[in-house]
Amino acid sequence: MTSARRRILAATAAATAAIALAACSSSGGSSNNAAPAGSSGAPSVSGTVTVFAAASLKESFTELGKKFEAAYPGTKVTFNFGGSSALAQSIVGGAPADVFAAASPATMKTVTDAKAATGDPKVFVRNTLEIAVPKGNPKHIAGLKDLTGVKTALCAKEVPCGAAANKALDAAGVKLTPVTLEQDVKGALTKVELGEVDASLVYKTDVKADAAKIDGVEFPEAASAVNDYPIAALAKAGNANGAAAFVGYIQSADAKKLLAEAGFQTP
Repeated sequence: MTSARRRILAATAAATAAIALAACSSSGGSSNNAAPAGSSGAPSVSGTVTVFAAASLKESFTELGKKFEAAYPGTKVTFNFGGSSALAQSIVGGAPADVFAAASPATMKTVTDAKAATGDPKVFVRNTLEIAVPKGNPKHIAGLKDLTGVKTALCAKEVPCGAAANKALDAAGVKLTPVTLEQDVKGALTKVELGEVDASLVYKTDVKADAAKIDGVEFPEAASAVNDYPIAALAKAGNANGAAAFVGYIQSADAKKLLAEAGFQTP
């Protein structure tokens, strides 16, 4: 074989190898080179994300909203905090929102039954109750039975914190006549802060967030009234990409760490 012939065959083999290598790099093995978030291959996340969230999430979600905005430049998170049952009814009634984070599966069910959520809601944290009392616990409250002799605030029964309180009281065999029924947990907590009641049944996370003004009393029956907190993107979200990103972020390691520090439990 002539030297010219050998050079032609060598060049052809090299070209064939290069073509084969290029084909491999663009085949199914390309999953290792997936487009990163924010690149042209990922959904664009920008604009305002409107989140309806249980009142007990106020402190944690406000902080997580700032972190989300930092992670997704060009976004703005706005919140509507309140009683989960009232928020659910607002969503079903057509209130503009992108995400719903509820304090119980029952209130989330109001939204999913109306087909107002996308996909299956994800439980991201759990919460338990404590007895909130003024600093120093002047009435020396040690458990649920002690509430029968003092002025007590509860959440209304249709609100998740009220439903949980009733479960705990039933478990303790305590019949209680509260002096007020509040529409969200912050309302029940405020009654203690203002000195209008001697105690209220609120979430452990609310006691921790307000530790400068109140004390908390743990009680064993709280174990029978643990609330799961589900979150879901909404079907009529004006910012669908932002909603999906926020729901994903709330389930991230960064968010879980902050929520645990606030006193929430891992589901």
